[in-house]
Amino acid sequence: MVFPVWDDNSDRTTFPFVNYAFIAINIFVFVVLQKLGSDISFTYSFSTVPAEIMSGQDVVTAARDVEIATGQSVRVPGLGETPFSVYLTLFTSMFMHGGIAHIFGNMVFLWVFGDNIEDRLGHVRYVIFYLLCGVIASLAHVFTTAAFAGTQNDMLVPSLGASGAISGVLGGYILLHPSRRVTVILFRFLTDVPAYVAIGIWFAFQLISGLGLLGGGSELGGVAYAAHIGGFLAGLVLIKFFDMGHRARA
Repeated sequence: MVFPVWDDNSDRTTFPFVNYAFIAINIFVFVVLQKLGSDISFTYSFSTVPAEIMSGQDVVTAARDVEIATGQSVRVPGLGETPFSVYLTLFTSMFMHGGIAHIFGNMVFLWVFGDNIEDRLGHVRYVIFYLLCGVIASLAHVFTTAAFAGTQNDMLVPSLGASGAISGVLGGYILLHPSRRVTVILFRFLTDVPAYVAIGIWFAFQLISGLGLLGGGSELGGVAYAAHIGGFLAGLVLIKFFDMGHRARA
């Protein structure tokens, strides 16, 4: 697997305050509102639930016991009440995370790659691009879950995280800056590689892992690879439109 450390920012001409604001909001939500992930009620009320998006109706369930592959029984929290339209969870969920490792990895990727996209697109376009990629990524997860769900309970597993929106940033980055040098940890070694290598390896992993899950999801959830793939493809397509007017178009 590949993990970015930093990239070449020598040609950046603007201060990426939007990207830093996205990082700050994610951290605030996780630390204060989710209470470092311990506030299950908040998390299960504002995450994206496929069944809710497909029906347009809020679903509230009681906690239940689920038997996993090892034969053990695990207590799964019930879904909480969403105090507004369930479709807005497509936005709220992209600022929430499931744990410290989850938010740390996402924020590092966003910190490394997001500033260059903001510099290229401009602050306002970057906001719209980021949020749109996130929504499309969540919808990709919802529709994939609906198409390949093993049981109805799979439709009730909430999803959350900035991964889909960040995947869109990576999709835009690989087209805008394919040869930019990125310092990464690759198979435990610190090395410099072109962006197309770093992001290409990342996407290959998402694609292989995602295809392996299309036979049915776990009732306890897991990595939403369909969101990663959907967000990345959205970024590849949308960056061409958002980059219109730039003298060196994607």
